[in-house]
Amino acid sequence: MATKKYTVTLPEELAEEIRAEVGPGAFSAYVTRAIERQREHDRLGELVAWMQTERGPLTEEEQDAAAAEMRDIERWFEEREAGRRGEHGEEAAAA
Repeated sequence: MATKKYTVTLPEELAEEIRAEVGPGAFSAYVTRAIERQREHDRLGELVAWMQTERGPLTEEEQDAAAAEMRDIERWFEEREAGRRGEHGEEAAAA
């Protein structure tokens, strides 16, 4: 994919926090991924709005099922992150 340089204005504290976490060489990639995720989020919102227009609002049962699935996804991410922290902790202890 071709790239082009743009100038954007960001809150300095946020930009420096991200740069410190990812390093200066990965900053643009981080911002690109964030923008891509936002576009996906926007498109999902458009899809939900269209579906609700076509088929009506979600039933309480559908909302409960979606909330349960979201909790499962969040739990999976939390467990994955805890596993990563454990791996890094073991490496640090071994060093």
